[in-house]
Amino acid sequence: MRSFAPLWTDPALRLAAGMMLMWGAITCVMGPYVSVLAVREFGLGDAGYAVLMVVSTALSVAVSVGAGIRADQRNDRRGITRWAVGALLLALGLMTVLPGRISFLAAHGVLMPVASILFGQLFALARMAASTHPEAQRDAVMAAIRALFALPFVAVLPLWALAFAKGAALLSIYPVGLLMALPMTWLVLRHWPKDGQTRWQDAPSGLSFNAALAELAAPRVALRLVALGAVSCAATVSFAILSLILVPEIGRGPADVALYAGIVAGLEVPFMLMVPALARRIERTRLILLGTVVHCVSVAGLPWLAGTAWLWALMLPAGAGGAGGR
Repeated sequence: MRSFAPLWTDPALRLAAGMMLMWGAITCVMGPYVSVLAVREFGLGDAGYAVLMVVSTALSVAVSVGAGIRADQRNDRRGITRWAVGALLLALGLMTVLPGRISFLAAHGVLMPVASILFGQLFALARMAASTHPEAQRDAVMAAIRALFALPFVAVLPLWALAFAKGAALLSIYPVGLLMALPMTWLVLRHWPKDGQTRWQDAPSGLSFNAALAELAAPRVALRLVALGAVSCAATVSFAILSLILVPEIGRGPADVALYAGIVAGLEVPFMLMVPALARRIERTRLILLGTVVHCVSVAGLPWLAGTAWLWALMLPAGAGGAGGR
């Protein structure tokens, strides 16, 4: 437990840990249900939702790259994080006050991709803050940060399973998400470290935008980025299809979606905490590849086993693979 002590004693790591916990809670509230809302509630259909995913993913990548370059150029991480939480509040507020197809497209096609850079900024904050602690603690601290993102799935999603079983409307995820986003916004505005006044070195890179893009386009770097993107797609795809597969026609529904996703995330937590120890014995790239393969096998099994009791057997490889692939 000594390795995790900085999470409680270091203000920057404590902020990153608390906000990662809240971001995980918001993600688990919305993530499993966006697809079924798009296809059924707002009538986009499978093709329309596929187009929305392509557009939002492309925008998310573009915004993440641009924000990362700007943060390195100008050391403006606090300002970028404010933009991210602002987009999050606007997206959730729009769907709370004016739920409808146009609002849905604006929220999930534009605003949420901008808000998604919050995850990267939290991870960057944690990594930079961890750099001021002994090297032996850093892997354990970062593993705990990743686990904190998954932890809300364990507690929050089972509550949603109960709520949906009692007849709660799917659209209620937005006002609940908005309530969760408010304390995150307060934390960013009041407690995010001021750029240039941190305990760690975070000097501007001095590179122009084109020079930074050229570095990313270098074959060695670009190949790694594509590979990491492919790995992260496994979790995105599993979230996207879960509520479209576990449907009432086969005796499933939103409560099953919440329960399945919650238990899988719960299983990810202990596996994530094991990753630093495994990484000492297995080369990190191979560990990520192994986790991705296992997770993809569990996703491929969903359509075949969704209507049977064997569905629940997929949770173990999904949890282990999800943790290893990240």
